[in-house]
Amino acid sequence: MKQHLKLPIFKKLSVLADNEGAEIYVIGGFVRDIFLSRPSKDIDILVVGNGIAFAEKVADALKVQLNVFKNFGTAMLRFNELEVEFVGARKESYRAHSRKPVVEDGTLSDDQKRRDFTINAMAISLNGATFGELLDPFGGLDDLNSRILRTPQNPAETFSDDPLRMMRAIRFATQLDFTINDEALNAINQNRERIKIVSIERIIDEINKVVLSKKPSTGFRLMFDTGLLHLIFPQMVALYGVDYKNGKGHKDNFYHTLEVLDNVAELSNDLWLRWAAILHDIAKPATKRFDEIHGWTFHGHEDKGARMVPKIFTQLKLPLNEKMKFVQKLVQLHLRPIVLAQDVVTDSAVRRLLFDAGEDIDSLMMLCHADVTTKNDFKKKKYRQNFELVKQKLKDVEERDQIRNWQPPVTGNDIMETFGIPAGKEVGIIKNQIREAILEGEIKNSRDEAFHFMLEKAKELGLAPLTDQN
Repeated sequence: MKQHLKLPIFKKLSVLADNEGAEIYVIGGFVRDIFLSRPSKDIDILVVGNGIAFAEKVADALKVQLNVFKNFGTAMLRFNELEVEFVGARKESYRAHSRKPVVEDGTLSDDQKRRDFTINAMAISLNGATFGELLDPFGGLDDLNSRILRTPQNPAETFSDDPLRMMRAIRFATQLDFTINDEALNAINQNRERIKIVSIERIIDEINKVVLSKKPSTGFRLMFDTGLLHLIFPQMVALYGVDYKNGKGHKDNFYHTLEVLDNVAELSNDLWLRWAAILHDIAKPATKRFDEIHGWTFHGHEDKGARMVPKIFTQLKLPLNEKMKFVQKLVQLHLRPIVLAQDVVTDSAVRRLLFDAGEDIDSLMMLCHADVTTKNDFKKKKYRQNFELVKQKLKDVEERDQIRNWQPPVTGNDIMETFGIPAGKEVGIIKNQIREAILEGEIKNSRDEAFHFMLEKAKELGLAPLTDQN
């Protein structure tokens, strides 16, 4: 293992540990990622004894700042773009009502037993006499090779003690494309109610890592199958299932949503575009109706879905800022390009789409492209071909009319100054008429044409300019 410990920090730690008579190891994710050939700049150092006291000596020797977190018994420093965290070896016991453990000093073995998964319990010695020796008491390396997630101890106790580990299991399985072994998977199902004692902030941090993974549907399927999703995000679970009436059914909107999410993940790493995929059909259960002629309908699900977004973001402690508004806009508009792709595309419809989507038009088009999940190859090919026509039309209209980042060619101030009127109903009427005329193609998006149009419409309202206008 010595060849994997060539970073200067390891030699410095080794010398200092031997000088201080300290027993230290690199443990956890850094060791795991060595075998997965994944780069890592986060290094966890385990000290048998007082981890903070040793970290203070390291910081003094390296002449760097140390951040101490006494409540957690940890300390962290940065060195050569690495983030190095120190903790003392410990053993833990838990009470049923809390995920905060009773902590005592422990040995390396005690600390490895308390780790979440075998692949995260491997340690490498940094002391001179045993430098580079791998200590793997639970077969973490074999599990890495088999791509299996197991817990070092009884998984029921592991997950009951710290329920967040259930979410971590699902996150690691999704990120690493690993399988959770049957015993651990059953334990998650049995202990799912324990997730209620974990803060939603900690849970959503794990969910966002799932959302950002290469194939996020893996994690959501695991959350659904174990019952965790039912407790964390019941609105998404409500999408599950197919109803039949008079021999007519609809697609399963839960699995459709997962397919759209995976499609978006292939196109973009944007977390919030992926959340738009998760929420684009979220109101279908609330808007589902059966029509004798057309079968199952979901009329207005885009409007209701957009109204649901702020409540869901609040519930999940997601940011209530421009990120939420971006998701809300895409949920609101996600049917528009699909409708355009089915019908004859008019310049007016394209201008209105550009106006409403603004700078988010490219993200909207990606979402809509991903939303085509029909298994009918003919339909899929037709939709995709029509989408290309819509995209070209969007490009042509934008180059000509510059609607995408709309700035009114005639402002409210222009109207008030021209006619010597205060802000009021007439100003709003004229502004709206100018905007509609541009979107309908009656006039060009230019100041000259908009100004002359303004004079005509103002005359109809009985308004006259203060001076002659050219």
